[in-house]
Order: sequence, then C-alpha cells, then structure tokens
Amino acid sequence: EPPAEPKGKRPPVLVDGVTLNGPTLDIREAESFLRDAMPIIMEEAVWKATDVKEKVCEWRSPEQLKDLLDLELREGGEAHPQILQRCRDAIRYSVKTGHPLFFNQLYAGMDPYSLVGRFITEAINPSLYTYEVAPVFLLTEEAVLQKMIEIIGWQEGGDGIFSPGGSVSNMYAVNVARYHHCPDVKVLGLSALPRLVMFTSQECHYSVAKAAAFLGIGTNNVYVIPSDKRGKMIPAEFEKQVQRAKDEGALPFMVNATAGTTVLGAFDPLEEIADICERHNLWMHVDACWGGGALMSKKHRYLLQGIHRANSVAWNPHKMLMAGLQCCAFMVRDKTNLLQRCHSAQASYLFQQDKFYDVSYDTGDKSIQCSRKPDAFKFWLMWKAIGTKGLEERVDRALAMARYLAEEIKKRDGFRLVMEPEYTNVCFWYIPPSLRDMADGPEFWRNVAPVVKERMMKKGSMMVGYQPHGDKANFFRQIIISPQVSREDMDFLLDQIHSLGMDL
Repeated sequence: EPPAEPKGKRPPVLVDGVTLNGPTLDIREAESFLRDAMPIIMEEAVWKATDVKEKVCEWRSPEQLKDLLDLELREGGEAHPQILQRCRDAIRYSVKTGHPLFFNQLYAGMDPYSLVGRFITEAINPSLYTYEVAPVFLLTEEAVLQKMIEIIGWQEGGDGIFSPGGSVSNMYAVNVARYHHCPDVKVLGLSALPRLVMFTSQECHYSVAKAAAFLGIGTNNVYVIPSDKRGKMIPAEFEKQVQRAKDEGALPFMVNATAGTTVLGAFDPLEEIADICERHNLWMHVDACWGGGALMSKKHRYLLQGIHRANSVAWNPHKMLMAGLQCCAFMVRDKTNLLQRCHSAQASYLFQQDKFYDVSYDTGDKSIQCSRKPDAFKFWLMWKAIGTKGLEERVDRALAMARYLAEEIKKRDGFRLVMEPEYTNVCFWYIPPSLRDMADGPEFWRNVAPVVKERMMKKGSMMVGYQPHGDKANFFRQIIISPQVSREDMDFLLDQIHSLGMDL
C-alpha cells in the first residue's frame, strides 16, 4: 500500500535550488498528448502508409526538407499542437516501407502482430541483460532462438543471441570463430596470434570486410573466392585459396558462406563448402540474413541444403518473414557456452551470482552489448498469431510472385532478365524504344535505370532499387516479400517503368 498522504501541505524541499516535492510530469497532460498522437500514427503511418492508392514517398531535397521540418533545437519547448504537427510532418515526408509498392530493400510490408509487438516493447522500454528487468522478453527470445535452431537442423541444439543487425551478426561470427581457434586472444590480444586468414565469396555482404577491419584481422586477410555466373561461390576455388594461405604460413580459420546474396539472391553450395571446412578444420559461418526465410518452406528449403553442418548462422526475420526492423538472430552450433566464454565481462553490478532466481536466465553477458532491445518479441507474437504454416505460406507466395514477374518480363518488349531468379530477387533491364535497335549491349542502357528511378521517386508511385554489378550495367533489382503485393502490382510495376522511361 502506498503511504497515506500527510495532513496539511508539506513545506518544499530544495536541493541546489531545485524543488523536489512531487513529480514534475503532468500525468494528465502526458495522457492527453498520447491520446491525440495515437490516432495520427494509426491513420497516417499505418492505414494510409499501407494503402496502394497512396504515394510511397513524397520526395523533397535535403535542403527543402530541412526548411519544412524546422530542425533547430531551441531553449524553450513547443506547445502540443505544434508537436503533433511535427509528428504529421515526420510521417508525411518519410518513405512508406509498408506500402505494397515499396520494393527498394530486403525488407518490406507491415505485419499487424509484429507492429503491436513493437508498440508493447517501446512502451515498456526494457533492456535484455537480466531476467529481473526483462523476464517476459528474455523467455520469448529463448523460445524463438530454440525454434530457429531446430529449423536449421541442429539436432543436438545450440545457442544464440539477437543482435542489432545482420552486419553485427557477421561480426559475432568472426569474433567467435577466432576465439574458437585462438582462445588466448581474449586476454593476450592480437599480438599473441599468428596471421589469420578468412574466406568469403565475391558476392558476400560488405559487412564481412568490415568485420575483418573492426576486429583487427585486416581486409587483406579476407581472401575473396570467385563466384560462378549465377553468383555462387566456386568450391574448388575456395579450397585453392585455403591451400594458398597455408603455403604462406598463415592460419586459415573460417569461411563466410552466403545463403541469399544481396543483389542476385544466390545461394552458395553449402554441402561442398562444409566438406572443405571439415578437411581443413575451418569454422563455417552461413550468412542467411536474407535467404534464411526459405528454411520455413518445405518447398524451398533445399536452397539451404547443408546449413545444418554450419558452426554458426546469421538469420534476419525482419527480411523475408516481415518481423519488422530490426530482428536479427545469430546462432551457434555449440553447447559449451562458447558465446558466454568469448564475450563475458562478468559485470558485478548486473550479473551477481547470489540472486534469488536461476541466474542462467541472465543471458546479457554473452552479448557484446549492455543495453539490448527485445527484438525477438515481435517475431514471437507474429509467429504465435499466424503459426509456422502462415510463415511458410508467405515464403511460398513471395517466390511464386517472383516467378510470375520473371515470366512477364520475358513477354514484354524492352524488358530483359539479367538471369533467372533463384529467390525473390528479380533482376532486369528496361530498354527504351530508342535504344532497342542499337547494337546489343547493356553499356547503352546504363543511364536508363537512374533516370527512371529519379522519376518514380519524384512522382512517389513506387520504389525499386538499381545497381551495376560486375561487368553488368545498371539494372533494376525487384525484391518481393509482402503478402500485400498482388499480381496486379507486378503488372503495374512493369507498366510504370515503361511509362517513366519510354521517352529516353
């Protein structure tokens, strides 16, 4: 029971000129602001932002947007009506990534259950270092990790942690692999190590090179393995590079294999890579941040055949599975507390061993972070709502939609596939009528995609990414994820690109 209010008004208590009696936050005013803000969020950031009839974006240049937003921070605060207008402006001029015609990145769409999960965790504002401050969210994270480990196929179990992004998961992999091979590095540092060499394909995510730089391995010690014309690592070339490192007197310690490359959506041959790792005692990490979603599908999980042989896996449910940014799992096939041994600092103010509950639930010390958001909860809530079957149906539909788009591209004049899609990355060129009779060669088309992209952004009709790749001139990379996307949207995409670029 709270203490009874004393009779009469207590005299103010002053400390350093600050009055300490009572709270300074006006609860009624705060409640009024929240009640006014939530309808704006629901109407503008949820309903209208996911309506195919609305714009994907309302483009403004940086200088224009600075003026519109009035970014200067001043001594005094603003009244609530002005702050509510700030909220409206922030939503209005943001890209609507939940819109059915947002195809620009490897995430898209809006799942209502995940969104509610995010509302809850933002309102409660926990940090996942100890059970005492985040009991619900630590347990849901553990449940999600164990189910993902089961789906990967590690029959003897494993361990894991949710990280702030797939790039950080890949850095975890490099750090854990190095510790596994050279445990003295934690105490003695780099000076006690031989020259270490790691391997990855030319199609890998750039975070692999960043991890080597960040952890002191050095980017020159990342040996890049050639990929075939579909973007898959060539195993024979991988083994040649392992032997090269040994001949140089270096210590090869890990390989990063990619399951779902960023541009082409390619899957490295994991079984063959695993065979080489076993022969040479290498840690095998699989970056399945993008392609991991295919594991949910009985029809398509063959794309990751052999992933159960990996020592570690990075998998981002916020991508294909639509769990909402950010939601990134890093998992290891290990039951010896490797993550804990590698990262533990045993902070006595957090991880006391004489607590009144089972301290094995205080999992924060196996993370490189202290404060950590409960990123697994929204995925858990969504998974509970639609089930494993619902997640599988999303994956199957996205791949079927990619196949439909690829077939439509083949039928249309002026459109040409870069290659047949293996996943939901559909890569293609658009060739305007004026260029179709020129000598065949993408060098003539390189300026088309940037201009079409500019026009679609300024119109706000949709967003599709483009890039050059190797010797290939700029092409569009269409990513299909959201179950909100329809066949009609695919037709509109091609019609719109033609409409925006036909005069070039």
